[in-house]
Amino acid sequence: MVAAVYAGALAAALFATGSASTPGVSLETVGEFAPPAATATSKAVTYDQSLVPAGAWVRVRQHTQRNGVTTVQLRVTGVKPGHPFGVHVHQKACGADPAAAGMHYQDRAGTDAGHVNASNEVWLDFTSDSHGSGMATAQHSWAIRKGEAASVVIHSEPGTKGSRAACFTVPFGQNS
Repeated sequence: MVAAVYAGALAAALFATGSASTPGVSLETVGEFAPPAATATSKAVTYDQSLVPAGAWVRVRQHTQRNGVTTVQLRVTGVKPGHPFGVHVHQKACGADPAAAGMHYQDRAGTDAGHVNASNEVWLDFTSDSHGSGMATAQHSWAIRKGEAASVVIHSEPGTKGSRAACFTVPFGQNS
């Protein structure tokens, strides 16, 4: 299955609001999920096709204002209807192994409850509708640091539990 990925070069050119001293970031990335063993390399990888079937679609938008306020939006179609998912921004790009994406991206690094939460991480948990579509938006007063976040992982359960059902490589902060 051929994966379609559109890295938001046009979106970045149209929507970037930054200057040399206070850059802004806007991007939109779209992909079609494929299994890790697919002949074509995909930026959107499904590990659990009962939850995220091959052919399901994902779109991630990031917009960071010059003052650092960052909004990340996720939209999916074709996932298991009526299912609650956990979704987080992760540090590394996706790979054939679900662990390739590394840990959750955090504004302030740490492993205790004061660090592992929706205020310090980008959480995009959602429950899909009866048609298998869903969306979520997270907004923070901080910007995603360039080169430190590279994917969105869809987990089988919301919050910090659940296995990694799918992963989507996203070039967060590339024009910052």
